[in-house]
Amino acid sequence: MRGIIPSLNTPFDSNDRIDEAGVARLTERSVSSGAVGLLVIAVAGEQASLSRAEKERVARIVVEVTAGRIPVIVSVTSPDVAESEALAGLARRTGADGICCQVPAGAAGPALEKAMTRIAAAGPDLLMIQDLDWSGGGLPIPDIVRLFETLPTFRCLKVETLPAGPKYTSVLEATGGRLHVSGGWAAMQMPDALARGVHAFMPSTLDPVYVAIYDTYRRGEIETARALFERLLPIVAFSHQHIDVSIRFFKQLRHVEGLFATDRCRLPPPLDAVQTAEADRMICRAIDLQARVIDGRIWTELAAAAARPASGYTAS
Repeated sequence: MRGIIPSLNTPFDSNDRIDEAGVARLTERSVSSGAVGLLVIAVAGEQASLSRAEKERVARIVVEVTAGRIPVIVSVTSPDVAESEALAGLARRTGADGICCQVPAGAAGPALEKAMTRIAAAGPDLLMIQDLDWSGGGLPIPDIVRLFETLPTFRCLKVETLPAGPKYTSVLEATGGRLHVSGGWAAMQMPDALARGVHAFMPSTLDPVYVAIYDTYRRGEIETARALFERLLPIVAFSHQHIDVSIRFFKQLRHVEGLFATDRCRLPPPLDAVQTAEADRMICRAIDLQARVIDGRIWTELAAAAARPASGYTAS
């Protein structure tokens, strides 16, 4: 999985039930946009609001629509290890290719290894560990290395720490590049991560734009990739001010795109009047940017911008 692995939002209908047609449309759109994998019922999917039956239904739809074209990874994170273990079994039954799980809060050493071994054994043959820490450095490198060496299915790490960049480098160096490393929330530092050799990124929307940035960078057209990322930055700056804002905004975008029947959320609070006005502006920008990437106009625009004379500024 080298590229973009969207973390899918969960659509709801006007009665707050799972919008099954919306799940199917979103899955097909993500696959056709060039995604190399899909992550379902994670934080972006409002997993804490879903019943076990709803989680299974969403996972089954995604697996069925994907039809083996790209891997499907099901989030099984829960405060309770037994629940994560049960969800891992659910993922296996749906035919998913892997599971993603945040380590139990406070677990370390043998206790951490025991918990993750239980969860991994119940699930499919791929374990992705979510290294999530909204305010700090997350899992210690020795713990990551120990889990990598002792758990045969642990082959992917989703890094969402502050700061993320040095953590990417430390993990890749400590595992000799053998552990697949992806960036989730820190997709806002995408050029930094690409320069460090990160394998994949997990944004929630704008798949064609992220795919284009990734592929362009990997072809060696680094400045063009940076220029395209800079077109995306105002949207990223708005959406990444808080996870609640991110979920609300991206579901509104999916609704405007026609993928979701509604933009309803179960968990995040509504945006206030100022945020709503800004979200409207950013949705227009997002749809325009995505269209320009899909139809190819963006490359002509970026080439023209690159050809313009520099401002004359030089660093002292």
